[in-house]
Amino acid sequence: PTLKWLAESNHYLVTLAEDSYPKALLETPDPPPILFAIGNPGLLNRAAVAIVGSRNATAQGQVNAHYFAKALSNAGLCVVSGLALGIDAAAHRGALEASAATIAVLGCGADIAYPKFNTSLYNEIAECGLIVSEFPIGTPPRPGHFPRRDRIIAGLSLGCLVVEGALSSGSLITARFSADLGREVFALPGSIHSPHSKGCHALIKQGAALVESSNDILEQLNHLATNDQQSTRDATAVRQSKIHPVFPNPEILGIDHPLLQYIGYDPIDVDTLTERSGLTPGAVSAMLLELELDGRV
Repeated sequence: PTLKWLAESNHYLVTLAEDSYPKALLETPDPPPILFAIGNPGLLNRAAVAIVGSRNATAQGQVNAHYFAKALSNAGLCVVSGLALGIDAAAHRGALEASAATIAVLGCGADIAYPKFNTSLYNEIAECGLIVSEFPIGTPPRPGHFPRRDRIIAGLSLGCLVVEGALSSGSLITARFSADLGREVFALPGSIHSPHSKGCHALIKQGAALVESSNDILEQLNHLATNDQQSTRDATAVRQSKIHPVFPNPEILGIDHPLLQYIGYDPIDVDTLTERSGLTPGAVSAMLLELELDGRV
Protein backbone atom coordinates (compact mmCIF):
# COMPACT_ATOMS: atom_id res chain seq x y z
CA PRO A 1 0.00 0.00 0.00
CA THR A 2 2.87 2.42 0.67
CA LEU A 3 4.29 2.14 -2.86
CA LYS A 4 0.83 2.64 -4.33
CA TRP A 5 0.34 5.69 -2.09
CA LEU A 6 3.74 7.16 -3.09
CA ALA A 7 2.83 6.82 -6.76
CA GLU A 8 0.13 9.44 -6.33
CA SER A 9 0.77 13.11 -7.05
CA ASN A 10 2.23 15.25 -4.23
CA HIS A 11 2.87 12.23 -1.98
CA TYR A 12 6.35 12.06 -0.47
CA LEU A 13 8.51 10.00 1.85
CA VAL A 14 11.19 12.10 3.57
CA THR A 15 14.03 10.30 5.37
CA LEU A 16 16.74 11.47 7.76
CA ALA A 17 19.28 11.12 4.95
CA GLU A 18 17.63 13.71 2.71
CA ASP A 19 18.34 17.45 2.55
CA SER A 20 14.61 18.12 2.61
CA TYR A 21 14.31 16.58 6.10
CA PRO A 22 13.38 19.40 8.54
CA LYS A 23 16.52 20.74 10.21
CA ALA A 24 14.52 21.78 13.28
CA LEU A 25 13.55 18.14 13.88
CA LEU A 26 17.18 17.05 13.55
CA GLU A 27 17.91 19.17 16.63
CA THR A 28 15.52 17.09 18.73
CA PRO A 29 16.64 14.03 20.72
CA ASP A 30 14.36 11.55 18.93
CA PRO A 31 13.66 12.65 15.34
CA PRO A 32 11.40 10.28 13.40
CA PRO A 33 13.48 8.40 10.79
CA ILE A 34 10.75 8.71 8.14
CA LEU A 35 8.06 11.27 7.45
CA PHE A 36 5.12 10.61 5.14
CA ALA A 37 3.91 13.84 3.58
CA ILE A 38 1.21 15.16 1.27
CA GLY A 39 1.46 18.62 -0.28
CA ASN A 40 4.39 21.01 -0.28
CA PRO A 41 7.43 19.42 1.44
CA GLY A 42 9.29 22.74 1.18
CA LEU A 43 7.27 23.90 4.20
CA LEU A 44 9.22 21.46 6.41
CA ASN A 45 12.13 23.90 6.54
CA ARG A 46 10.14 27.12 6.85
CA ALA A 47 10.30 29.12 10.07
CA ALA A 48 7.23 27.89 11.96
CA VAL A 49 5.17 28.39 15.09
CA ALA A 50 2.86 25.83 16.68
CA ILE A 51 -0.68 26.85 17.67
CA VAL A 52 -2.55 24.29 19.76
CA GLY A 53 -5.39 24.14 22.23
CA SER A 54 -8.61 22.58 23.38
CA ARG A 55 -10.69 20.32 21.14
CA ASN A 56 -13.78 21.47 23.03
CA ALA A 57 -12.97 25.11 22.29
CA THR A 58 -15.13 28.13 22.99
CA ALA A 59 -16.32 30.34 20.16
CA GLN A 60 -13.98 33.15 21.25
CA GLY A 61 -11.09 30.71 21.52
CA GLN A 62 -11.61 29.67 17.90
CA VAL A 63 -11.75 33.31 16.82
CA ASN A 64 -8.51 34.03 18.71
CA ALA A 65 -6.72 31.01 17.21
CA HIS A 66 -7.90 31.89 13.70
CA TYR A 67 -6.79 35.50 14.03
CA PHE A 68 -3.38 34.80 15.59
CA ALA A 69 -2.66 32.12 12.96
CA LYS A 70 -3.57 34.47 10.14
CA ALA A 71 -1.48 37.31 11.58
CA LEU A 72 1.58 35.11 12.18
CA SER A 73 1.23 33.53 8.74
CA ASN A 74 1.04 36.96 7.11
CA ALA A 75 4.28 37.75 8.96
CA GLY A 76 5.93 34.81 7.20
CA LEU A 77 5.65 32.04 9.79
CA CYS A 78 4.26 28.63 8.87
CA VAL A 79 1.60 27.52 11.36
CA VAL A 80 1.91 23.96 12.69
CA SER A 81 -0.92 22.15 14.48
CA GLY A 82 -2.57 18.76 14.84
CA LEU A 83 -5.81 18.95 12.78
CA ALA A 84 -7.90 18.29 15.90
CA LEU A 85 -11.32 19.81 16.48
CA GLY A 86 -11.48 23.26 18.02
CA ILE A 87 -8.32 25.36 18.32
CA ASP A 88 -6.17 23.27 15.96
CA ALA A 89 -8.69 23.47 13.13
CA ALA A 90 -9.24 27.20 13.65
CA ALA A 91 -5.47 27.79 13.51
CA HIS A 92 -5.14 25.83 10.27
CA ARG A 93 -8.01 27.78 8.72
CA GLY A 94 -6.51 31.11 9.74
CA ALA A 95 -3.14 30.22 8.23
CA LEU A 96 -4.74 29.04 5.00
CA GLU A 97 -6.30 32.49 4.61
CA ALA A 98 -2.86 34.08 4.77
CA SER A 99 0.44 33.74 2.94
CA ALA A 100 2.66 31.22 4.72
CA ALA A 101 0.44 28.13 4.69
CA THR A 102 0.22 25.47 7.38
CA ILE A 103 1.42 22.00 8.39
CA ALA A 104 -0.93 19.44 9.94
CA VAL A 105 0.83 16.69 11.92
CA LEU A 106 -1.32 13.57 12.33
CA GLY A 107 -1.55 10.86 14.96
CA CYS A 108 -2.41 8.31 12.27
CA GLY A 109 -1.31 7.49 8.76
CA ALA A 110 -1.02 10.45 6.40
CA ASP A 111 -3.71 8.87 4.22
CA ILE A 112 -6.36 9.09 6.95
CA ALA A 113 -8.35 12.27 7.59
CA TYR A 114 -8.91 12.30 11.35
CA PRO A 115 -11.23 13.40 12.78
CA LYS A 116 -13.69 12.84 9.95
CA PHE A 117 -15.38 16.15 10.73
CA ASN A 118 -12.21 17.87 9.43
CA THR A 119 -12.02 15.94 6.15
CA SER A 120 -12.58 19.02 3.99
CA LEU A 121 -9.91 20.89 5.98
CA TYR A 122 -7.54 17.93 5.55
CA ASN A 123 -8.08 18.08 1.78
CA GLU A 124 -7.47 21.83 1.68
CA ILE A 125 -4.24 21.50 3.67
CA ALA A 126 -3.08 18.67 1.39
CA GLU A 127 -3.61 20.98 -1.57
CA CYS A 128 -2.32 24.29 -0.15
CA GLY A 129 -0.11 23.26 2.78
CA LEU A 130 1.36 20.01 4.08
CA ILE A 131 0.05 16.89 5.81
CA VAL A 132 2.76 15.05 7.82
CA SER A 133 2.89 11.79 9.77
CA GLU A 134 5.60 9.46 11.04
CA PHE A 135 3.14 6.54 11.07
CA PRO A 136 2.99 4.05 8.18
CA ILE A 137 0.23 4.41 5.60
CA GLY A 138 -3.03 2.91 6.85
CA THR A 139 -2.20 3.29 10.57
CA PRO A 140 -5.42 4.14 12.44
CA PRO A 141 -5.49 6.82 15.16
CA ARG A 142 -4.77 5.51 18.67
CA PRO A 143 -4.43 7.39 21.99
CA GLY A 144 -0.75 6.56 22.31
CA HIS A 145 0.02 8.11 18.93
CA PHE A 146 -0.90 11.66 19.89
CA PRO A 147 1.96 12.41 22.31
CA ARG A 148 4.32 11.24 19.54
CA ARG A 149 2.53 13.59 17.16
CA ASP A 150 2.86 16.41 19.70
CA ARG A 151 6.65 16.03 19.89
CA ILE A 152 6.83 16.52 16.12
CA ILE A 153 4.61 19.62 16.29
CA ALA A 154 6.96 21.05 18.93
CA GLY A 155 10.08 19.93 17.08
CA LEU A 156 9.08 21.64 13.82
CA SER A 157 8.41 24.97 15.53
CA LEU A 158 10.39 27.89 16.93
CA GLY A 159 7.76 28.23 19.63
CA CYS A 160 4.34 27.02 20.75
CA LEU A 161 1.25 29.13 21.41
CA VAL A 162 -1.47 27.56 23.58
CA VAL A 163 -4.76 29.37 22.97
CA GLU A 164 -7.08 27.37 25.23
CA GLY A 165 -6.61 24.27 27.31
CA ALA A 166 -7.81 22.67 30.51
CA LEU A 167 -5.27 21.44 33.04
CA SER A 168 -5.59 17.97 31.51
CA SER A 169 -5.41 19.19 27.91
CA GLY A 170 -3.13 17.41 25.46
CA SER A 171 -1.99 20.83 24.25
CA LEU A 172 0.03 21.13 27.46
CA ILE A 173 2.01 18.07 26.31
CA THR A 174 3.05 19.99 23.19
CA ALA A 175 3.98 22.97 25.35
CA ARG A 176 6.09 20.75 27.60
CA PHE A 177 7.89 19.26 24.61
CA SER A 178 8.60 22.79 23.36
CA ALA A 179 10.00 23.85 26.73
CA ASP A 180 12.15 20.71 26.96
CA LEU A 181 13.59 21.50 23.52
CA GLY A 182 14.44 25.03 24.58
CA ARG A 183 11.79 26.51 22.29
CA GLU A 184 9.56 29.42 23.30
CA VAL A 185 6.22 28.76 25.00
CA PHE A 186 3.40 31.29 24.75
CA ALA A 187 -0.05 31.24 26.36
CA LEU A 188 -3.15 33.32 25.75
CA PRO A 189 -4.88 34.30 29.02
CA GLY A 190 -8.63 33.98 29.35
CA SER A 191 -11.49 34.29 31.79
CA ILE A 192 -10.77 33.10 35.33
CA HIS A 193 -14.20 31.42 35.20
CA SER A 194 -13.38 29.31 32.14
CA PRO A 195 -11.99 25.79 32.63
CA HIS A 196 -10.49 26.16 29.14
CA SER A 197 -8.17 28.91 30.42
CA LYS A 198 -6.75 27.08 33.42
CA GLY A 199 -4.08 25.27 31.41
CA CYS A 200 -2.91 28.55 29.86
CA HIS A 201 -2.83 30.24 33.25
CA ALA A 202 -0.82 27.34 34.68
CA LEU A 203 1.71 27.70 31.84
CA ILE A 204 2.03 31.43 32.51
CA LYS A 205 2.66 30.73 36.21
CA GLN A 206 5.40 28.30 35.13
CA GLY A 207 7.12 30.90 32.96
CA ALA A 208 5.35 30.86 29.60
CA ALA A 209 5.11 34.26 27.92
CA LEU A 210 1.70 35.89 28.30
CA VAL A 211 0.48 36.86 24.83
CA GLU A 212 -1.87 39.73 24.01
CA SER A 213 -0.89 40.34 20.38
CA SER A 214 0.82 38.61 17.49
CA ASN A 215 3.67 41.06 17.89
CA ASP A 216 4.40 39.62 21.35
CA ILE A 217 5.29 36.36 19.59
CA LEU A 218 7.13 37.93 16.66
CA GLU A 219 9.25 40.04 18.99
CA GLN A 220 10.17 37.07 21.19
CA LEU A 221 11.14 35.02 18.14
CA ASN A 222 13.04 37.99 16.65
CA HIS A 223 11.04 37.42 13.49
CA LEU A 224 10.06 41.03 12.82
CA ALA A 225 10.71 44.48 14.23
CA THR A 226 8.19 45.49 16.87
CA ASN A 227 5.39 47.94 16.30
CA ASP A 228 4.03 49.80 19.30
CA GLN A 229 0.54 49.95 17.81
CA GLN A 230 0.34 46.25 16.93
CA SER A 231 -1.17 45.19 20.26
CA THR A 232 -4.05 47.64 19.93
CA ARG A 233 -4.67 46.62 16.33
CA ASP A 234 -4.69 42.94 17.26
CA ALA A 235 -7.14 43.40 20.11
CA THR A 236 -9.46 45.50 17.95
CA ALA A 237 -9.31 43.02 15.09
CA VAL A 238 -10.18 40.09 17.37
CA ARG A 239 -13.14 41.97 18.84
CA GLN A 240 -14.45 43.02 15.43
CA SER A 241 -13.74 39.73 13.67
CA LYS A 242 -16.55 38.27 11.56
CA ILE A 243 -15.05 34.77 11.72
CA HIS A 244 -17.68 32.09 12.25
CA PRO A 245 -16.47 29.43 14.70
CA VAL A 246 -16.89 25.88 13.38
CA PHE A 247 -18.42 23.27 15.65
CA PRO A 248 -19.46 19.63 15.16
CA ASN A 249 -22.77 18.49 16.60
CA PRO A 250 -23.13 19.68 20.20
CA GLU A 251 -23.35 16.07 21.38
CA ILE A 252 -19.78 15.42 20.17
CA LEU A 253 -18.54 18.18 22.46
CA GLY A 254 -20.71 17.10 25.38
CA ILE A 255 -22.88 20.23 25.14
CA ASP A 256 -26.52 19.71 26.07
CA HIS A 257 -27.88 23.00 24.68
CA PRO A 258 -27.12 24.12 21.11
CA LEU A 259 -26.71 27.79 22.00
CA LEU A 260 -24.07 27.27 24.70
CA GLN A 261 -21.34 26.39 22.20
CA TYR A 262 -21.63 29.87 20.69
CA ILE A 263 -21.62 31.77 23.98
CA GLY A 264 -18.40 30.74 25.71
CA TYR A 265 -17.14 32.49 28.83
CA ASP A 266 -16.49 35.97 27.47
CA PRO A 267 -19.10 38.73 27.29
CA ILE A 268 -21.10 38.57 24.06
CA ASP A 269 -23.97 40.65 22.67
CA VAL A 270 -27.14 39.25 21.15
CA ASP A 271 -26.29 40.46 17.63
CA THR A 272 -22.98 38.57 17.63
CA LEU A 273 -24.66 35.50 19.08
CA THR A 274 -27.32 35.64 16.36
CA GLU A 275 -24.64 35.93 13.67
CA ARG A 276 -22.57 33.06 15.08
CA SER A 277 -25.48 30.67 15.53
CA GLY A 278 -27.34 31.47 12.32
CA LEU A 279 -30.58 31.57 14.31
CA THR A 280 -33.19 34.32 14.18
CA PRO A 281 -33.07 37.05 16.85
CA GLY A 282 -36.38 35.77 18.21
CA ALA A 283 -35.08 32.22 18.58
CA VAL A 284 -31.90 33.43 20.27
CA SER A 285 -33.88 35.60 22.70
CA ALA A 286 -36.18 32.71 23.58
CA MET A 287 -33.25 30.36 24.20
CA LEU A 288 -31.45 32.97 26.29
CA LEU A 289 -34.54 33.43 28.43
CA GLU A 290 -34.74 29.67 28.97
CA LEU A 291 -31.04 29.49 29.91
CA GLU A 292 -31.33 32.52 32.17
CA LEU A 293 -34.34 31.06 34.03
CA ASP A 294 -32.27 27.89 34.53
CA GLY A 295 -29.45 29.99 35.98
CA ARG A 296 -27.02 28.96 33.22
CA VAL A 297 -26.37 32.41 31.72
